[in-house]
Amino acid sequence: MSHSLVLVINSGSSSLKFALIDAVSGDARLTGLGECFGLSDASVSWKYEGEKASCALDATGNHHQQAIERLVTLLEELGLKQDIIAIGHRVVHGGERFSQTVKIDAHVLNEIDALSELAPLHNPAHVIGIRAAMQAFPYLPQYAVFDTAFHQTMPAKAYHYALPQKLYQDYGIRRYGFHGTSHYFVSQEAAKQLGKSADATNVITVHLGNGASICAVREGKSVDTSMGFTPTAGLMMGTRCGDLDPGIIDFLMSKGWNQADLQQALNKEAGFLGVSGLTSDCRGIVEAMEQGHEGAKLAFEIFTYRVAKYIASYMVSLDELDAIVFTGGIGENSLPVRSAVLKHLKIFGYREDTAANEKARFGEKGIITKPNTPIAMVIPTNEEWVIAKESMALLHA
Repeated sequence: MSHSLVLVINSGSSSLKFALIDAVSGDARLTGLGECFGLSDASVSWKYEGEKASCALDATGNHHQQAIERLVTLLEELGLKQDIIAIGHRVVHGGERFSQTVKIDAHVLNEIDALSELAPLHNPAHVIGIRAAMQAFPYLPQYAVFDTAFHQTMPAKAYHYALPQKLYQDYGIRRYGFHGTSHYFVSQEAAKQLGKSADATNVITVHLGNGASICAVREGKSVDTSMGFTPTAGLMMGTRCGDLDPGIIDFLMSKGWNQADLQQALNKEAGFLGVSGLTSDCRGIVEAMEQGHEGAKLAFEIFTYRVAKYIASYMVSLDELDAIVFTGGIGENSLPVRSAVLKHLKIFGYREDTAANEKARFGEKGIITKPNTPIAMVIPTNEEWVIAKESMALLHA
């Protein structure tokens, strides 16, 4: 019997991811995904000890609740339910109210719900998932781990926009940043690999996936990050535009566009998908580019150029730089992306070690630059482990 198993839940608007994590080792005993909520083909799939299975959910009813109920049954069938010591929930937005993990009670749940106006696609779904989990596991302590919490150490010069202060005071308009658990995890792991303490380590963490962000980490703390008031800001992403001249929004509204049109275009039709006209998936972009597709080539070049530009600009945030750290689905697996970014950074002395970069494509983490040159490395992220560890730490505290 393990006394370190934490059930990690990430409840989205139309999905629910879960993982049963050993908070000490980071091993996932069980992983699963409920998807297509609200549709007739809603289902839950899972993986346990190498075996995969799935089941359909009823077409009607609360799919979040059904998924949690199926999860409870599954844990009972596998003999794992009694070993769970806590539940950790990923919450995208904690605003300025939450700078660390908290135990969930009625007050905290209401606060998360109140922050829904800052994250309308995420926080309401988190609340639904948390309520369902509290109903299913009333005897277990449950904790909220916030994507924004790691970035609450940013100085005012980094998080303030050059807007009237009234907008910050009245509406909380500022840079919040996201992917905090990922940036925190890989910065800690980088310190270990560099043989340094976390509070003496300075890195730029590069989380590249369908959502992408960069973070400057000075002495173990976030001091700047590319996502802003919302996750739309910063880098070009799978379907999100990233940084944009706000005058474009005024121009499109003058052409008859409304708010819904703008949100659809900027969040769901831009990025890799919009530029290439093909796909939002980086693997498809690289494959099409290698076959000579001009739209894919342009999308790849915009993406890698912007990543390199952000990395270069974040050197300003640090007194010294120990390493650039690539992570996330693209950062960990796309050799062409890492190679192109390092080529853009050659003015700073970065030189790709092609053999090491090739090994990283097959899951071998470590340094991918040549000896005696500035360090870039690949470290797989493990956000679920962060959530599990934070939950267990608070439980034992």
